[in-house]
Amino acid sequence: EEYSLEIENITDKYVLVTGCDSGFGNLLCKKLDRKGFRVLAGCLTEKGADDLKRVAGPYLKTILLDVTNQDSIQKALEFTEKEVGEKGLWGIVNNAGRSLPMGPSEWMKVEDFHSTMKVNMNGVIAMTMTFLPLIKKARGRIVNVASVLGRVAANGGGYCISKFAVESFSDCLRRDINYFGINVCIIEPGFFKTAVTSLEPLERELDRLWNQLSPEVQASYGDKYLDKYIKIQRLIMNAICDTDLTKVTNCMEHALMAAYPRTRYSAGWDAKLIWIPLSYMPSCVVDIGLRLVLPRPSKSV
Repeated sequence: EEYSLEIENITDKYVLVTGCDSGFGNLLCKKLDRKGFRVLAGCLTEKGADDLKRVAGPYLKTILLDVTNQDSIQKALEFTEKEVGEKGLWGIVNNAGRSLPMGPSEWMKVEDFHSTMKVNMNGVIAMTMTFLPLIKKARGRIVNVASVLGRVAANGGGYCISKFAVESFSDCLRRDINYFGINVCIIEPGFFKTAVTSLEPLERELDRLWNQLSPEVQASYGDKYLDKYIKIQRLIMNAICDTDLTKVTNCMEHALMAAYPRTRYSAGWDAKLIWIPLSYMPSCVVDIGLRLVLPRPSKSV
């Protein structure tokens, strides 16, 4: 019998994934389903759930799940407990996330920060803590999707803040519970073509943020600023967004299937070549880089 560094009895193992309507979560569910895992796919919308069920095998089950709502999480827990029985839950993949609103920090209202953090930070914490007893039972895996923007703060709004939070939450949790045979893994994707990086909603939100500013603040940036900002954002996104989502789902699969999963996975060429190296450099390097790229407010001093 050849020695394999992968876990055994995959067909007995249950994995819960959040944010499965589209993007990484959707693709991961299909791939885990094909491998034989018992997949519980958390979808935000009925449509997302139906579309996924249509293309998946008979063992994949969908759960309507809003990670910002404790009742919704509780329902998902009860459903999962019934499904997994005494086995426990082998893996949870906290993948659900949102990027909006995102823009210059001064353009944000306090609620704008909170709306992103509710999903990306509080949602991850609530899901993890609620399902921890089931994962402990299975000596399973917690896989948290952060971002390279959890290493480099290159964007205003709640996104970077929430992803930095996912990094530290995951590190603290890993150190606290590794005695129980639970692995905590962090996935740090670069920029990929998903709903999170979709330009149209990003630009719509930038317009909304600009329009809620007072005339004084608008004047300090100047009327050309928004257009320039949007153009540069388009340029950057189109240049570095990767369409090959398997680069990320392969990392997630490794985190769930390897006998010795890694603590961190950086997915995508931009993560490895640009963002992770930048994160080790002095702050002034990132400061200068962003200053070269981003437009200058008209009343800058």
